Amino acid sequence: MALAAPSTDPAVLIAQETSDAYTFRNFTAETAWTLGVALRERLLSLPPGQRKPAVVSISLANGQVVFQCATEPGTVLDNETWVRRKRNTVLRWGVSSWGMRMKMVAGLGGVGVATADEVEAKLVKTFTLASSNGGAVADDYCIHGGGYPVRVRGVEGVVAIVVVSGLKQEDDHAVVVETVREVVAAQGE
Repeated sequence: MALAAPSTDPAVLIAQETSDAYTFRNFTAETAWTLGVALRERLLSLPPGQRKPAVVSISLANGQVVFQCATEPGTVLDNETWVRRKRNTVLRWGVSSWGMRMKMVAGLGGVGVATADEVEAKLVKTFTLASSNGGAVADDYCIHGGGYPVRVRGVEGVVAIVVVSGLKQEDDHAVVVETVREVVAAQGE
């Protein structure tokens, strides 16, 4: 089954990320395994137009990786760099990397107004981030979909980060959102 396109409204995205439907009852290494395997299976079930080799990575907020896999042959070392930068974005701002992107896009006039380069440069300039390429892209952060905060009921802040890297950025985000919702729903059963 194909993935639905994610919202481009930052307020909607952040409200969704903090809603009960996306907040875990608890989060342990076993939960990370369940979520990671579910993500891998979902990625492998995508139709040919959306399916590509991808990396799934889940780490605790302290940096400990509790799940990581490649879905199939074809991932590259650059996927690891994307994982690191998406994870850093979620940890620093407490929202998904797609949500952060949409915040930057909104500040430039909305979807279809700014170029991808302008969106990346806005992040660097707004937060005075290190950029070894003259301010075009942040060295340690990225605002491409696929990094997602794990929240637990009764716990303040982000306790873990889920990252998918390998698909189009909106699909990286959509597959995480869809799968998190399913795993959270299963916890309530």
